[in-house]
Amino acid sequence: MAKNFKTFSKLPSADEVSRRTVCPLCGAEPFEPRWEFDGSVFVSCAACTLVYQNPRPESRSAALRYDEEYFRYEIENKEMFFSLMMRGLADVSFFDSIAPGLPDPLSILDIGCATGRLLHHFQGLGWDTAGVELCGESAEYGRRTFAVDIRDCSLHEAAFPACRFSAVHASHLIEHVDDPLALVREVERILKPGGIFICVTPSIDGFQARLFGSRWRSAIADHLTLFGKDTLQRLLESSGLRVEAVKTWGGLAAGSAPMWLKRPMDLLAKRWNFGDVVLMAARKPAAGPSESPSEESLGGCRFQAPGAPAVRGSY
Repeated sequence: MAKNFKTFSKLPSADEVSRRTVCPLCGAEPFEPRWEFDGSVFVSCAACTLVYQNPRPESRSAALRYDEEYFRYEIENKEMFFSLMMRGLADVSFFDSIAPGLPDPLSILDIGCATGRLLHHFQGLGWDTAGVELCGESAEYGRRTFAVDIRDCSLHEAAFPACRFSAVHASHLIEHVDDPLALVREVERILKPGGIFICVTPSIDGFQARLFGSRWRSAIADHLTLFGKDTLQRLLESSGLRVEAVKTWGGLAAGSAPMWLKRPMDLLAKRWNFGDVVLMAARKPAAGPSESPSEESLGGCRFQAPGAPAVRGSY
């Protein structure tokens, strides 16, 4: 049954290069077998419990999956995905509670921004916006349709200046990344002090994953790492960020149960935090008034608190 509800995925090609690896969170080598399907092997780290593919495809091999077929999938679903992202932001009161306290001028980077629909919304609110997207067709569509700055490359290849953004957003992105720890460290580097990282990913300790096991809709070849709430928090905090909010949603997938059962399960999943998807809001600490950090200690930029006089930095 659950096979019909899997997230879009491209199976590994015959010539795809894979390699043995260690835990991408703690670096430990021992692991226990978890799932095997469609040529993908998922294991659980014996040290920190993170679930990840081992062996896993080389980064360049995995990137080739984001082709024209993926672009069509993004185009067909862009409004639904935008609606889901906005609901997630609403769950943590992003616009009412978080945004007013972010460092000015307001700017946001969306990693894995697809067609740029979310960036277009923020641009309309007066934010400075930028995105990175591996699918070249999606990036070109966003630049042409929404007139937003999208770079068709990885986050590291974009090489943004330190302390560039007030907020960084990554929805259903980190589970696709070969080195999630390196990605979060780069996010921390490009965030302004006091800036926020919004990270959304499937939750392997949610009810659906526990119910369906390897038939779970997010157990797919494209997902290299599967986080739970604990392992995601550990990843963010090990990179110097402080988790401020954790929200989950999704009790049962659409089509997997009748609506009379799905509706109450969705409500309970959100209330009791056992949902299929987890969102974490993690902040880069702002320097305290007694610390008086140098420009060098902030990665080459100075922090301008909301409402404070403008202070020019290297970004």
